Amino acid sequence: MIRKIMFWLQCSRAFALPITILSWLVILGYGLLSGGDILNGILALIGISFAHLAGNMADDYIDYGILSKDEKLMNSAVATKCCFIRDGSITLKDLGKMIAVFCIIAILIGVLLFFRSGMGVFWLMLVGGILTLTYAKFSLVGLSEVVIGLLFGPLMFEGVWYVMKGSFSVDVLILSLSVVMFTVAFLYIHTLLDFDCDKISHKKTLCCRINDKNKALILFGVFVALGYLFAVLFGIKISNYLVFLSFLTIPFACYIYKQMKRYNNNQDFMPEIRWWNYPLDNWEAVKQEGTEAFYFILFQARNLMLWFCVLVVVAMILNHNL
Repeated sequence: MIRKIMFWLQCSRAFALPITILSWLVILGYGLLSGGDILNGILALIGISFAHLAGNMADDYIDYGILSKDEKLMNSAVATKCCFIRDGSITLKDLGKMIAVFCIIAILIGVLLFFRSGMGVFWLMLVGGILTLTYAKFSLVGLSEVVIGLLFGPLMFEGVWYVMKGSFSVDVLILSLSVVMFTVAFLYIHTLLDFDCDKISHKKTLCCRINDKNKALILFGVFVALGYLFAVLFGIKISNYLVFLSFLTIPFACYIYKQMKRYNNNQDFMPEIRWWNYPLDNWEAVKQEGTEAFYFILFQARNLMLWFCVLVVVAMILNHNL
């Protein structure tokens, strides 16, 4: 049973789940320091996590439907794209069933929170569910960053705040925009890594619309810069200048930019791993697949977001105890 659970976590790209957990931790911390309901906050994380994983699998379900229609597209796709379906480990029908299971769990959690918190949960769950399951469709027309920005930003932060505090907040909105810019930056790096495959399959991602990998990389810097800007606004708004601790991640953001530029020129480079590059999930398996450069950069973009969130939480706790 445990092995089967671990397998489906891999299929649902659970390596991205820390993005959800750390985003949640930021708003949970802010909610708790403001006297919010911790049980509702924890229930929200469970529901959001299952919705996130369902969305990842729905993305693969739709992508495989597109790739399977054209052998040329299938052969040109990177090894990581829909890999569990392509290698025969699961069928499309299996994937559809698990999407349904994960969605049902998320809905049940939402129903429980509806009775505990109020009507706002219904509308948040409805909008969030629609955007999660149709994300891949938005990705095809270059709107994936917008959808992720809404899901992991205002919807998630205001949703968790609502179930914990029973209201909505402008301060929470600003905080959500700060954190979500790093989430969007992580997603953007993922689509940039998939640039060549997406071009061949005629996807209209934001990167593909720019039509130049090196020019498209500039937007990564823009997203990160906006994240720091909103952090400043949040710190000023609540008079917590310790939020500037998050600026310690700036050198790491510059490092990721350089590594992505390197990948654009050579997709098979061997990364030099330092202690601060960890965690690197299932790295031995990645090496066996020969996708070190791809996953190394992807994990670094994820880790940037994680460290930013950790420093924001530390800043809020320190400020509260002063």
